[in-house]
Amino acid sequence: MQHSDVVIVGAGPVGVLNALGLARTGLSVTLLDAEPAIGQAPRAMVYHWSVLEGIERLGLLEAAKRVGFTKQDYSWYVYATGEKIDLSVGVLEGLVPHPYNLHMGQHKLADIALQELGRFDNASVRFGTRVTGITQDDDGVTVTAEGAQGTEQLRASYLVGADGASSTVRKSQGLAFEGMTWPEVFVATNVRYDFEAHGYARSTLQIDPTYGAIIAKIDNTGLWRVTYAEHPDTPEDQMGDRIPQWYEKLLPGDEGYELDAYRPYRMHQRAASSMRAGRVLLAGDAAHATNPTGGLGLTSGLFDTFVLYDALAAVVKGTADESVLDRYAEERRRTFLEIASPRASANKQLLYHTSDPVRLEAELSKLRAMAADEDAQRTNFMFTKQLETAPLVQPVATV
Repeated sequence: MQHSDVVIVGAGPVGVLNALGLARTGLSVTLLDAEPAIGQAPRAMVYHWSVLEGIERLGLLEAAKRVGFTKQDYSWYVYATGEKIDLSVGVLEGLVPHPYNLHMGQHKLADIALQELGRFDNASVRFGTRVTGITQDDDGVTVTAEGAQGTEQLRASYLVGADGASSTVRKSQGLAFEGMTWPEVFVATNVRYDFEAHGYARSTLQIDPTYGAIIAKIDNTGLWRVTYAEHPDTPEDQMGDRIPQWYEKLLPGDEGYELDAYRPYRMHQRAASSMRAGRVLLAGDAAHATNPTGGLGLTSGLFDTFVLYDALAAVVKGTADESVLDRYAEERRRTFLEIASPRASANKQLLYHTSDPVRLEAELSKLRAMAADEDAQRTNFMFTKQLETAPLVQPVATV
């Protein structure tokens, strides 16, 4: 039976960054994922300025900036009237170390972190390995997994579940996933199309009860993300066929486009009943899931990561009591429920559901006032810093 200090399930950004953070402290880490490789489907792609310090601390920021790009421009766009309300993260210059956001697909960050993790002999990564059972006792956790070599068991002091909203780890511990699921089906599409030639900001939030959409540039190859809300009665196997109909309305010109990928998915406002069950911890979408409007899902997961790996390393090394893990679980759950989820829900309501003209004008008046007031913009862009949890322990020395 293989022994590790920590087993992590799920090789998305949250899982890989947790593994890297723990490996850097000298702990032995095993990272498992059921898929044969890091998933390439359209997922999160915006890294708010507030998470870049944490990415930098793990030694990944410069590589990430080479793969992706930084930007400051934002725009709210009213589809029915053509009105644009422009904002800029540049108002934070001189106030924060990184006054910009970073754009790239989340699989790219996982790739970069995985390459860095490969430098550590105390870390192992196993794709194509599906967890089928988790038991725990006073001394540790036993994981049963199915892989290329058949059924095997792994042993660890602690386990981190970072395996997404349908988390096997969360379900194995009998933890409820409390909240609601939105009735619409979101469709995330990656498309090559020159939105900038039509005056679109590289992050555009398009307001309309029918054609509301998130339109954002992914990389410097001309790839953009267009995410819209499909009617809940639309069969999933017809969603791909309907993309040209949506693009007739969502793409601003009549030149050709190249569809790169698409992914329909249901979105939730949900949180696990607890982010800790004994020696099992949850992080990222396994712990809490939100709709993508405003990019607060990945942001919340990264802030889970930055506080968890230090706390867990201190507990394993014996320099902190395990009660710090309760503080992690309670504080991160509270932050999601009280701050991240309400803001993401309000963003979604404005973008996709504002059919009342009186309410719409009231919301647009607020946005116009913000655009004219740099102090108001600063307050707005500082919001994502509220999703951060202060360190629970002294940072553990790295090797």
